[in-house]
Amino acid sequence: MLRIPVNEGENIERALKRYKRKFVKTTVKNQLQERKQYTKPSIARRAQVQKAQYVQGLRDLENI
Repeated sequence: MLRIPVNEGENIERALKRYKRKFVKTTVKNQLQERKQYTKPSIARRAQVQKAQYVQGLRDLENI
C-alpha cells in the first residue's frame, strides 16, 4: 500500500502528483495489468526471447 504524507498547507493536487509518480515508480501499474489477463508461460518465455533478440540486434548495429 502506498502512503503519501500530506504536509500542512500543501496543495492536494501536489500530493496527488507525488502519489501518481510513486505509483508508476513502484511498478504497481505493471503488476495490475499482468494480473488482469493470464499469460501462458510459453508465451511469456517467447516474448522474453524476442525481446532479447531485439536488444542483441540493436547492440550489433552499434558495434558496426
